[in-house]
Amino acid sequence: MTQDKPTHTPVYDRDRLLAWMAEHHIAQTTHDHPAVYRVEEGQALKAAIPGAHTKNLFLKDRKGRLWLISARQDTVIDLKRAPALIGSDRLSFGNETLMWETLGVRPGSVTALGLINDTDRRVSFVLDRALWEADIVNFHPLTNTATTALEQAALRKALALMEREPVVVDFSAL
Repeated sequence: MTQDKPTHTPVYDRDRLLAWMAEHHIAQTTHDHPAVYRVEEGQALKAAIPGAHTKNLFLKDRKGRLWLISARQDTVIDLKRAPALIGSDRLSFGNETLMWETLGVRPGSVTALGLINDTDRRVSFVLDRALWEADIVNFHPLTNTATTALEQAALRKALALMEREPVVVDFSAL
């Protein structure tokens, strides 16, 4: 019996996420735009949106642990050297089924805001120090057709309400 598409339905989608933020007084600004699948595709769109823009990698290590790395879009993440920095085994990209089951997103829409759907805490969250220190951070709101800007205090409040403490790593040290 093969399963082409995951059947699990995440609790939060874009609308429910933004409503949750409003309910918890998490200030944000969401900008709608055409779908963006890769960091390079959105350069012109991002130029008009202030703050640090992100790239997000959904990974699995050889022991089966799941990882989400969020870093500035221009950060180089060496997957061969990252395990020593984050405390994982050898890393490879996680598949679409795991991504949907844990974060409630499809490829191209990976975002730290997807952690709201990871109620079982299956995904370890790693945040680039450059994002942890940025005044404004931009993530997809569970879809790649929009960008949500959060001031640092709002990001930290959202993570605290999700009960997620990121492992803050300086990828520039690699």
